[in-house]
Amino acid sequence: QVQLVDSGGGLAQAGSSLRLSCAASGRTWRTTVISWFRQAPGKEREFVAQTTWNGDHSNYADSVKGRFDISIENGKNTMYLQMKNLKPEDTALYYCAAGSPLSREERHVQYWGQGTQVTVSS
Repeated sequence: QVQLVDSGGGLAQAGSSLRLSCAASGRTWRTTVISWFRQAPGKEREFVAQTTWNGDHSNYADSVKGRFDISIENGKNTMYLQMKNLKPEDTALYYCAAGSPLSREERHVQYWGQGTQVTVSS
């Protein structure tokens, strides 16, 4: 099993920054990729960003490319999502996720965090 604890959400103004964290524990070696998904009110959950555990490969949704940056602190098994130039449309519940292989599709996610709320005011 893999346990994921995501944190760092909160209330932010448009144009500001937030950093989300995802602390992983357990059998992380069973997964290849760690990702962020988000779900806005009334919408389906969508892919945001992902990276392989070794940091060699990363993917970003077009809506966040250039504004969000995903990184891994391997010694702590912790992933970060640095979000800059936040927009009201970034408001959502953000979920950390782990799985295999490198894919933006939810069906490849094996483990989910509990979610952390990000609210961006205009």
